[in-house]
Amino acid sequence: MRERTFGRIGWRVSEIGFGMWGMGGWTGSDDDESRRALSRAIARGCSFFDTAWAYGSGKSEQLLGEARRMHPHAPMIVATKIPPKNMRWPARAEDPAGDAYPADHIREFTEKSLENLGLDAIDLQQFHVWSDSWALDEGWQRGVRQVKDEGLVRAFGISVNRWEPTNALRALETGLIDSVQVVYNIFDQNAADELFPYCQANDIAVIARVPFDEGSLTGTLTRDSTWPPGDWRNTYFSPERLAETLDRVERLEVLLPEGMDLPELALRFILEDPAVSSTIPGMRRVQHVERNLAASDGEPLPARTIEALRAHRWDR
Repeated sequence: MRERTFGRIGWRVSEIGFGMWGMGGWTGSDDDESRRALSRAIARGCSFFDTAWAYGSGKSEQLLGEARRMHPHAPMIVATKIPPKNMRWPARAEDPAGDAYPADHIREFTEKSLENLGLDAIDLQQFHVWSDSWALDEGWQRGVRQVKDEGLVRAFGISVNRWEPTNALRALETGLIDSVQVVYNIFDQNAADELFPYCQANDIAVIARVPFDEGSLTGTLTRDSTWPPGDWRNTYFSPERLAETLDRVERLEVLLPEGMDLPELALRFILEDPAVSSTIPGMRRVQHVERNLAASDGEPLPARTIEALRAHRWDR
């Protein structure tokens, strides 16, 4: 497993991390299989794990805490997220910062996550949603300073709203934010325009999430794919959007180098960008772990393939 430096914090983290949203209760998730996947990832050298209180109201955090106790000597960087107090997803600029992240709420959910994880300190705490209209608010700034100063949190980050990669630049200017988590994949390449150059210039870590575009870049979706009532993917992949997405996926298949499948291509595309500290595919099963971590071998994509993939950018 290859490692990269996590911005100015200086941690060495696996360039392919472990995204844990699915373990919090996605359709088809199984706790025992999740535990096996976590153990296998740790054994394979994965060292960056991203969860959130909102992933099953602490369930995903608890699973990670179990894994941490099972492998006490393994190098693991634990990242989690604070839900907005008003539980509004995504954040809205017109809402006051105090409705989402007052200082006491930052402390309250940091303490909840510490209990779920069984830790004395969280390596990386993050805001799960964000609006840059809040950047100068003293409440969240005071809250972040307090949990850092008291040793409850070692570093602090922001998870940026989907399709809004520049909606954190003012917050980054405060110097209080050590990392940014953003959607970045073959289709969603907007983060590379302004956010990535800013982060590189200021030594801010970048976590690339949704590497498989919520499943379309795994190559497993079909035009008949459906999900149970209440599953969020029914909204993301409306019938019209699903058809359009799969048309685009089919056009990617002609670019696959010999012996490479679509998920591997998707991960290698992300790893080509030096701004990325780690990318966090969801890995609920052992076979996901084996497949995804194998892409961390340092083998570059051909330059012509990278150039061709950039043309598949989709500004939704």
